[in-house]
Amino acid sequence: MDMSTEMIYPIIPLYLTAVLGATPAIVGVIEGVAESVASLLKVASGYIGDRYQNKKRLAFLGYSASVLYKFVLLIAGSWGGVLAARVIDRTGKGIRTAPRDALVAQSSEKGKLGGSYGLHKMLDMAGSSLGALFAFLFIAFGMKYRAAFLWSVIPGVVAVTIIPLIREEKGAAPNRRRLALRGLKLDARLKWYFAVLFLFCLGNSSNVFLLLKAQSRGFSTSEVMLLYLIFSVSASILAIPAGRLSDRFGRSRILIPGYLIYGLVYLGFALLTSKVSLLILFVAYGAYTAFISGAERALIAEASPADYQGTVLGIYGMLQGFGLLLSSMIGGVLGIVSALLIAVILRSGKGRKAADRPD
Repeated sequence: MDMSTEMIYPIIPLYLTAVLGATPAIVGVIEGVAESVASLLKVASGYIGDRYQNKKRLAFLGYSASVLYKFVLLIAGSWGGVLAARVIDRTGKGIRTAPRDALVAQSSEKGKLGGSYGLHKMLDMAGSSLGALFAFLFIAFGMKYRAAFLWSVIPGVVAVTIIPLIREEKGAAPNRRRLALRGLKLDARLKWYFAVLFLFCLGNSSNVFLLLKAQSRGFSTSEVMLLYLIFSVSASILAIPAGRLSDRFGRSRILIPGYLIYGLVYLGFALLTSKVSLLILFVAYGAYTAFISGAERALIAEASPADYQGTVLGIYGMLQGFGLLLSSMIGGVLGIVSALLIAVILRSGKGRKAADRPD
C-alpha cells in the first residue's frame, strides 16, 4: 500500500501547481484539511479497536479507503476534487493507523518492540522507495499524471486482498463498561511527552513543502522525484537498526539525536542552496524519520495502559496531526499578513511619488 501511495504522493503537488493552477498556499490548505480529518479519527478508531477488538476490520476499512482515493484522483478536474480525494485518503489513514500500531505491539516479542516498529517502518519506507522510483520513472518518461494515478491502483488492490489472510490474536474480551474513555489515566511523564511533541509539531511542516523547496532551488521535476526516493531509501535502511538500538540502549538515546537531526535539516533547508547540500539534507531527513518512528511509538506503547494501547497510540497520532494543521494555519496567516503589509507599503510609496511630481 505504501508503494501504491508513494507512486503518486510526490506527483500531486506538481499536478496541483502545473496542471490545475493551484498555488502553494492551496496545497497547504489541502494537506492541512486532510490531516485534520485523519487526526480526529485516530483516537476514535484506536478506542473502537480496543473496546470491540476489531483492529483487523478497521485496518481493512482504512486501507480500502486508500484505494478509493486513487479512483477519485482519476476523475478530479480541479483542486477541489483533489482535496476530496486527499480527505478520503487521510480518512482511511485515520481509521487504520492506531489499530495497526496496536496489532504490532501485541504481536511483538518482549523487549523487542522498538525493533518491531523498526521492521514496520523499514517495510513502510521500502514500499515508499519503490513507489518513489516509479514516480521518478513516470515523470522521466513523460507519463501523463492521470496514467500514473491509474497505475498506482494495482499495488493498492493487491495490498487490500492480503489483509483477510492476516490472523489477529484476540485476548479475553474487555469489560466494555469499564473500558470507557473517562477511565483512561496516563502516566505524568507521558503527558509531558505529548505536550512537548505537540509543541514540536507546531514547528513542523508537510514533506510536500520540502519537495517544492527543492524545485525552487533548480531541481527538475524528475530530480525532485529522485530526491524523495533517496529520502525513502535512507529511512528504510536505518529503520531496523535504529529501532533495535532503542531496545538495547533506551528510547531517549535514539529520540534525542533524532530530533537534533531534524533541527539541523530544517536549518540547512533555510540556509543552504546548492544541489549537493540539498541531496545530503534529504538523506539526513530519512535518518531522522528512522530514528524517531520506531523508538517513539515503542515508548508510547510501553507507557500505555494495557487495555487502552490503541487509544493512546491514537492520541499520539491526533496530536501530531493537529500540530501540523496549526503550524500550516499559522504559516498561512503570516503569509497573508505579510502580503497585506507589502501592499500597504508599496501603495503608500506610489502615493508619495505622485505627490512629489511637479504640476
